[in-house]
Amino acid sequence: MIANALGPVFLLILIGVILRRLDFPGAAFWPGIERLTYYLAFPALLIHRLALADFSEANFLPFFLVIGGSLCLVSALIWLLKKTLALNSADFTSVFQGGIRFNTYIGLAAASALFGDAGLVVAAIAVGIMIPLVNVLCILTFALANEEQRLSLPGLIKGLVTNPLIIGCLAGITLNLTAIGLPGWTAEVLARLGATALPLGLLAVGVALSLGTVKQDWLAILNSSLLKFLALPGAMLVLSALFGLDAMSRQVLLLLACLPTASSAYILARQLGGNAPMMANIISAQSLLAFAVMPLWLSLGMSWFG
Repeated sequence: MIANALGPVFLLILIGVILRRLDFPGAAFWPGIERLTYYLAFPALLIHRLALADFSEANFLPFFLVIGGSLCLVSALIWLLKKTLALNSADFTSVFQGGIRFNTYIGLAAASALFGDAGLVVAAIAVGIMIPLVNVLCILTFALANEEQRLSLPGLIKGLVTNPLIIGCLAGITLNLTAIGLPGWTAEVLARLGATALPLGLLAVGVALSLGTVKQDWLAILNSSLLKFLALPGAMLVLSALFGLDAMSRQVLLLLACLPTASSAYILARQLGGNAPMMANIISAQSLLAFAVMPLWLSLGMSWFG
C-alpha cells in the first residue's frame, strides 16, 4: 500500500530531475511555475479542502500539542548539541533548518495518495500549525546564533502573515467555521486550481535537485538528516500516542515529520547570513534519502498503531 501510494509521488519528482537534465522547457520556465504553485495553486487547494471539511468532531488542542511539542523538543536538542553539530554559526543555522523544516509539496501529495481527501484535510491543518511555528523557530535561531544579524519583530510578523500557505489555511478554516463555505462556482474553480498544485509542486522539487557538491558537506548532511529522519519522527510518534490521537492523524503527522527539508530553507539562509551552499546540499541529499526513510517510518507507524 505504502509503496503503491508513494511511488507516483517520487516518480513525479524523478520526471522533474529528467526535465532539468534535458533543460526542458528551459531554466527560466521553472521559477515562474514555482511562484504560481506557491502563491495560487497551493492556497487554492488548502482553501478548498478546509472550507468543505467536517470539523464537527475535531479536537485541535492535542493536535497542536503534539506538533508544537515535537518541534520544540527537537529544536532544544539541536541547540544542546550546537558545539558538536557545527563549527560556526552559519553552518549551525543550516543544520538547524535541515533538522526541522519540511517540504510541503511532498507532504500534501503523499498524504493525499496514502489517505485520500480525509488525510489531505488532516495534513492541511497540520501544515497550518507547522509552517508558522517552524518559521518562528528558524528565524529566532538565526537571530540567536548570529549576533550580527538583527531581526525586527515587525519583520517576523510580516513574514508569517503574508505566507500564502498560512493565508490559505486560515481562509479555509474561517469559511468553514462561519458556515459561508464555497458558494456558487468558487468550489469548482478552487478545485481545478488546487488540482494543479501537487503535480507541479513535485516536478519543481525534482527540477531543484542538484547533487554536484553534496560530498563536501557530508557531515552536516549526516547530522541534519539524523535529526530530521530519526529525532523528529520519533518525537512525533511518541507524543501522538501519548496524547491519544486517532490512527490516521498519527500517521499523517508521522509522514510530515519525516519529510525532507524544504527549498525555502535555502532562501532564508541567503537572506539571513546562513551557509546557503551547505543548505542547498542538505536539501538535495535529504530529498533522495526520503525515498527510503518515509516508507520505513510509515510501516513502523502502521504496525504500532494497528
